[in-house]
Amino acid sequence: MATVVFIHGTGVREPGFSKLAGRVAAGLAALRDGLRIVPYYWGGTHGATLAAGGASLPAEPGGTSRGPVEGLTPPGPDEETAAAWAALYADPYAELALAAAGAPQAAERAPGSLPPEQAVRARLTALAAQGDAAAAELGPGLAGAAIALAAHPLLGPAASALSLDDLAILAARSLTARLIADALDSDAPLVPVGDSRDAVAERLAVALGAQPRGMERGVRSLVLRFAGSAASRAVVRRRRALTEAAHPAAADILRYLSRGEAVRTDLRDLVSGLEPPVTLVGHSLGGIIALDTLISVPLPQVRLLVTAGSQGPFLYESGSLPTLEHPAPLPPHMPDWLNLYDLRDLLSYLGAGLFPGRVTDIAVDSRQPFPASHSAYWTNPEVYRHIADRLP
Repeated sequence: MATVVFIHGTGVREPGFSKLAGRVAAGLAALRDGLRIVPYYWGGTHGATLAAGGASLPAEPGGTSRGPVEGLTPPGPDEETAAAWAALYADPYAELALAAAGAPQAAERAPGSLPPEQAVRARLTALAAQGDAAAAELGPGLAGAAIALAAHPLLGPAASALSLDDLAILAARSLTARLIADALDSDAPLVPVGDSRDAVAERLAVALGAQPRGMERGVRSLVLRFAGSAASRAVVRRRRALTEAAHPAAADILRYLSRGEAVRTDLRDLVSGLEPPVTLVGHSLGGIIALDTLISVPLPQVRLLVTAGSQGPFLYESGSLPTLEHPAPLPPHMPDWLNLYDLRDLLSYLGAGLFPGRVTDIAVDSRQPFPASHSAYWTNPEVYRHIADRLP
């Protein structure tokens, strides 16, 4: 009887593991009769835990202690401002879109009158002609961002809902957010603190025609008035709960890379007691565990390794895989390796270019954005078909 050992990824704990393993077993059994599915649950014994009850976690913003989330005081203006800027970094045109959505129906203008946004467009063009000097502390790109904003279709509709002063302020914040977002996307080593950011936003607002008001222009006014400050407040208040829920995913990787021999030994002992042919199926960190185990010692029972959304190839190429250092090849005793990846899963990597003739990379498409794509392999029928087609 063929056996499949399923090895879960980061952050998985009971009762979630049993549900996940059951789904994998059902997906494979539907395509192949007579399979024995053996789940390997390493999270309970070898997964990361907060041994001191979370003493390393900072207090909630606005809170006075690390007590229950419901006992915290509401976040102050600084937290709401940070949340609003976060929305602008994600979409520098967010405020303009919100203003445009609330704009009244366009009224007919008097003959010869100018659209209300034309003054801001003209100032944006003039600002672009000056280069990047007006926002030099944010790095390059101001000129291009100003040209793009001057031509943006949201500027007109937003202008009909705002005074020219407010439109200049929103345009300045849009430019500031665009420059910082571009820096974040390019992994810039330095990102300005909030005071520098606000100084640039003020400088640009004045250049675009707003009256000087000081650095704080109430960034929360549109983003949180339209989107609702309650949503932002809920996110901030849940910071500790989110951290506690998410910490195993990152900490599991760190724990494995520093103390992974125990989990590999347990997997090796499990496989040694199984009759061939055996297939190891590993998701995410589970694929790394399976790969390292197979590299470190021959396991002749194992005829196929399947990894899904796994970082094994990346760790190998970056010199971080515990059992094999680039450019050393895979050992001869390694079985066939099927590596499933999703282009939208930013935690999935390719192995064929690193190990020619030893790895088969196959793309699957969950039609989910990241990070949902990283967890969608086991509800994707494509994944089960590819595995079933190659089972020994």
